[in-house]
Amino acid sequence: MVKPIIEVRGLTAAYGDSVILKDVSFDVARGEVFVILGGSGCGKSTLMKHLIGLNPPAAGTILIDGGNLEGSAGDERAAILKKFGVMYQSGALFGSLTLEENVMLPMEEFTRLPPDARRLVARMKLSLVGLERFTGHFPSEVSGGMQKRAAIARAMALDPEVLFLDEPSAGLDPVTSAGLDDLILSLNKNLGVTFVIVSHELPSIYAVADRVIMLDQSIQGILAQGAPAELRDRATNPFVHAFFHREAAEAAR
Repeated sequence: MVKPIIEVRGLTAAYGDSVILKDVSFDVARGEVFVILGGSGCGKSTLMKHLIGLNPPAAGTILIDGGNLEGSAGDERAAILKKFGVMYQSGALFGSLTLEENVMLPMEEFTRLPPDARRLVARMKLSLVGLERFTGHFPSEVSGGMQKRAAIARAMALDPEVLFLDEPSAGLDPVTSAGLDDLILSLNKNLGVTFVIVSHELPSIYAVADRVIMLDQSIQGILAQGAPAELRDRATNPFVHAFFHREAAEAAR
């Protein structure tokens, strides 16, 4: 049996005395497109922050390819960080840098590549996301969808095994969003990248997700998990059914 690339065991996430998630456990398979979804305030972003090491668990463990960011330091921590890349919801590009320079940043911090090599790699990554003609543009000079593609290119700069995407379709029109879905599927198929995506955009979830977990605020954990089409068609929980059929919450609770 292939070992999962991400293992979460007994995770409790809290801000001070306020517990957001309690005793959450799940795996992400290598090469999977895995989506975290749920209603507002259910803990999606909190879970993402814990997975990428921004917030330490109140309890439990998170392993990425066998490595635990919690308690690691120095070269050990750097080795784990290089295994994944992150695209934040806004793209989080530096406005004073070109797209090429944005993609070069992780290489400047984590590699000893000379500038010419970093530039070449950055252009290759931008080409992978369809931005080969925009390497010298600043973020303000390209569309929101292009900014998100550039952010994905930057997240791929170190050839990570896992890409974390926070609400990649947020703020995009349907055509641009569909193009981003196609990009995710292409990178997953052609490069074998594992994706962990926070999203509540149902069309994108149906298009890209192999499997989802649905978080719920009332139980502080996972309410349902499985393939999105199966949850849509076979869910017996009223709230899960309402979510996947875009029904009013009052009808589900």
